[in-house]
Amino acid sequence: MDLPQPEPGPGEVLVRLSAAGLNPVDWKLADGMFGDAVPAAFPLVLGSDGAGEVLAIGSGVRRFTVGDAVFGQFQRPEQGGGSYCELAVAEESRLAHAARSVTYATSAGLPTAGMTAYNLVEETRVTEGTRVLLVGATGGVGTFATQLAAGRGAEVIATARPSKAELMRTLGAAETFDHAAGPLAGQVLAAHPDGVDVLIDMVGGPAEFRELTRTVRDGGTAVSLLGSADADELTDNNLRGFNFANRPSPQLLEILAGQVDAGRLTVLVGREVSLEEAPEALEASRSGRAQGKTVLAI
Repeated sequence: MDLPQPEPGPGEVLVRLSAAGLNPVDWKLADGMFGDAVPAAFPLVLGSDGAGEVLAIGSGVRRFTVGDAVFGQFQRPEQGGGSYCELAVAEESRLAHAARSVTYATSAGLPTAGMTAYNLVEETRVTEGTRVLLVGATGGVGTFATQLAAGRGAEVIATARPSKAELMRTLGAAETFDHAAGPLAGQVLAAHPDGVDVLIDMVGGPAEFRELTRTVRDGGTAVSLLGSADADELTDNNLRGFNFANRPSPQLLEILAGQVDAGRLTVLVGREVSLEEAPEALEASRSGRAQGKTVLAI
């Protein structure tokens, strides 16, 4: 639909978007899964991630000027704004200068998944020699987490179907296991009887997560992205664990853009579609059919 051109207020930036990145949070917001916790104004433009050129700046903006190439997060449901559109307003604190070596489409696939992966690796204290089990590794967050953990010298064990095993190795995984080949915990423990130092589960419910914690050595760390961790139960089993909550920041966006420009981080865009195809792309994400990051070309 056609909407009036938004105007940037104090501390805000108006961006002419070239691409928007699709994330599961987009269809979850459309489905009303957040309830009253996330109030929304209508008409509601979906989409958190985006990249494009600064068209105008509001008062007090210091980090950007008209014409700058930027990327970041645009979703503001309480104001009806998002990135699935031609012109969008974002807070200055949610944007950074885009990587110079890649297209806007590539930059649009980076913000939410990239920051999530970076914070996961930070908060689980992954360092050289850490053995990390990534469950759901072939998704957007997982492919970034694999690269970031391997870049720190960690031994990354990734879940992947055989058709994706070689790809995950090129991203830095030392080993892959096919969750469809049998109970994952059993496979991992058969290969590594001493267990792993860190478990990062991006896909499992409480029962699946509890089973996977068997793979974590005494004193290790277990984290769930879906709220499946029971902190008290983990403590009773001498494990450190928590349910992850992301903490985005412009500094983190700048770090990620720098890693892309340095060739240390690859954004896997699995599919690029038109803005008009957004409903079908959201449905593919909801059903789990999407492969890699889906980007909308605007």
